[in-house]
Amino acid sequence: MEFDWNICPRPERCTLQLRALYEQAGYRKYRCARFEEYALYQQNENFLPDARVITFTDLDGKLRAIRPDVTLSIAKNAQPAPGECKKYYYIEQVCRPSRESRTFQEISQMGLEALGAVGPAQQAEVVTLAARSLAALGTNTVLELGHMGYLTGLLDALAVPPALRPALLALLRDRNAHELRARAAAAGLGEAAADALCGLLTLHGPFGAVLARARALDPTPAQAAALDELQALQNELGEAGRGARLDLSLAGDMEYYNGLVFSGYAAGAPRPLLKGGRYDLLARRFTPGACALGFALYLDELDRLPDPAGAEADGRWLNIALPKGRLGDKAYGLLAGAGYGASENYNDTRKLVVENPEARVRYFLVKPSDVAIYVEHGAADIGIVGKDILEESGADVYELMDTGLGRCRMCVAGPKDFADDESRALRVATKFVNIARAHFEAKGRDIDIIQLNGSIELAPILGLSDVIVDIVETGTTLRENDLAVLEEFLPISARFIANRAAYKFKYHQITELLGKIGAALAPAGK
Repeated sequence: MEFDWNICPRPERCTLQLRALYEQAGYRKYRCARFEEYALYQQNENFLPDARVITFTDLDGKLRAIRPDVTLSIAKNAQPAPGECKKYYYIEQVCRPSRESRTFQEISQMGLEALGAVGPAQQAEVVTLAARSLAALGTNTVLELGHMGYLTGLLDALAVPPALRPALLALLRDRNAHELRARAAAAGLGEAAADALCGLLTLHGPFGAVLARARALDPTPAQAAALDELQALQNELGEAGRGARLDLSLAGDMEYYNGLVFSGYAAGAPRPLLKGGRYDLLARRFTPGACALGFALYLDELDRLPDPAGAEADGRWLNIALPKGRLGDKAYGLLAGAGYGASENYNDTRKLVVENPEARVRYFLVKPSDVAIYVEHGAADIGIVGKDILEESGADVYELMDTGLGRCRMCVAGPKDFADDESRALRVATKFVNIARAHFEAKGRDIDIIQLNGSIELAPILGLSDVIVDIVETGTTLRENDLAVLEEFLPISARFIANRAAYKFKYHQITELLGKIGAALAPAGK
């Protein structure tokens, strides 16, 4: 009698199916200890997703940590002999900080690792298993591949300083072309370099087509070598690689990944379900000359997957989060002018959701500070949000366009005759706690933050703070209270953002809308 997998909850069903898949491919289950000596993570914190771990003193007096990562333990213990390829899979819990809850949380992972002699055949096998792992989810999925060698080859050719590279890679990950160009210009890289960096964002799509376009761009020897490796991988994959996409802007951590990188998405899930890549640098810390490649599947995310039929139906709609208030009115006017108006005026109804069935768009009217959260978690596909709110929230989204609406600036302000006393911590009043902290940390200035929610200008007047960090539009309020702008450090305007997974599945709808918005903005010179 054949077992009916459908009687199991999706995470359990997928775990059983994937375990059988990996066993049949010759991978053996690896069992991690729940606790490791803290020194392992302390000495290799650059290879951790987050350096913060939970530690405790064991009964033997040793400082130990609750496991935050599986790959590091496998790399330490595998120790493959020369010419040997060790292959493991795992089903484990890791403990990491949660940005949303501000606490540590347990995360269920399933993944596999190949360590030692990892050649083209082994690399193709791991990618094939990643694609088959996604297929086992029973919903619409996509696997995207990239190569760190192609990115670093370009950065080397442009002579980008090492200190600047992480910031540029972060902007590439966010598909933030407008700030990528501005950062390149500010660093003195030149217009041609800025064009080359922004051009990376266009190199995504069907595997073969992107390879051909990349080869036509006169790649450097390092980039050509990366393209050759990708071409060989495509040849090795054969039918197993059908449907895989190539994104040459796909960036991983430069200290971790040194070659192939890939991510897997499922329709209806707000973020990547699968992440992996080549991490030879970590493997060689424990086994000289070893190579390594693997991926992790985040099992907790499987509970969020909608019914396939429901996901397919919703995939025909574009869900847009709009901020209530003046900015939302401006943004809606822009969208309506581009042909995306709703069938009813949202200002004339108490409805929180209004639609345009013909254009297949649905608007959610939410508090401005919540727009980025709705988009990050996939309740909305796209949204328009102020840069101040986006930076303060730290939402993990794509930033696709600067609309120019609501232009102002984030500033440090204080008394006109203010002189900083660097012998003590600077007292800063603000409602933008994360923005203020990041700004002064970058300057190496010690501060005490006083969080306020209104009348920020009153704080230095009454001696509550030395300075404030706040949005300044005209500066009238500052002048009328004998205050002045001491430093401008962040341009603010409304940004068009997208959920990372929705962008993969609704790419044509989103880019068509962006094109119309761009055309509508162009005549106004915004």
